[in-house]
Amino acid sequence: MNGKGQPTEKRFQQGGRDLCYFEWGDPDDQTILMVHATGFHARCWDKTIAALPSGYHIIALDQQGHGRSSKPESLSDWGKAGGDVCALVAGLDINNIIGVGHSMGAHVMVQVADAMPERFARLLLIDPTIMEPRAYQNPPDVADMEPVSRRRNDWKSPDVMFAAFKGRYPFNLWQPDVLMDYCQYGLLPADDEQGFILACPPILEASVYEGIYSMDPYPLVKRIRLPVTILRAQMGSDDVTPVRDFASSPTWPGLVNVFSNAQEVHIPELSHFMPMQDPERIAHFIAGESGVSA
Repeated sequence: MNGKGQPTEKRFQQGGRDLCYFEWGDPDDQTILMVHATGFHARCWDKTIAALPSGYHIIALDQQGHGRSSKPESLSDWGKAGGDVCALVAGLDINNIIGVGHSMGAHVMVQVADAMPERFARLLLIDPTIMEPRAYQNPPDVADMEPVSRRRNDWKSPDVMFAAFKGRYPFNLWQPDVLMDYCQYGLLPADDEQGFILACPPILEASVYEGIYSMDPYPLVKRIRLPVTILRAQMGSDDVTPVRDFASSPTWPGLVNVFSNAQEVHIPELSHFMPMQDPERIAHFIAGESGVSA
């Protein structure tokens, strides 16, 4: 088993699911389970994982439609993503989990912790995509996702992608080595073997955003008794919704009060892309070393 260097790439296949996941460390140690945000992939966590202290077993997965996992026709049903991770947790029989989710991945982590709370020790929800409760009862119109579905999908190399993104907002907020991981592991060889394509096809990424209100997380949130820490990033302006302004926080400020055992840390100097801007700080929160009890 690899330590904190390069992980072991593995696959979980069950009931039509085909998930890729990456594993670091000794399975006898406490497990950290990491679920990435929309359009990203497991290896976006690499620099956060490198900053963790030793003594953890770490699993980071590619959600369906992302990275090296299978590509369904649509990702608009957020509940299916939770079912995928539940199947993985049960299939690998992991317990005493520190559950870490970023953005939509935090919504997924809430689903999994609600379904199998006995397998978790605590949760760290990094700027979760959980809006105010009334939004799920009377969903507003979802912003036009055509720009997402039309993202550039063909690249000559990860280096070319990095050069194109490094000066572009919000990628210019990221640490360059994290952006390089995003580019290096976020591309797959094109079918014609001429260059690369995005590992999360733009049409699938757009379908995630189109389904943003497909599952109301609040009945689940109210049932969770686990210790929860919420990291909340900078807020956008009142006239720009989080679905449109990808760098501002989508997290409802009142979420912390709906959980029975939660605390919130507001970090206004960071954008929604917290793990990409400051992976070392995120690692401290995962390990409970932030100066705030987790």
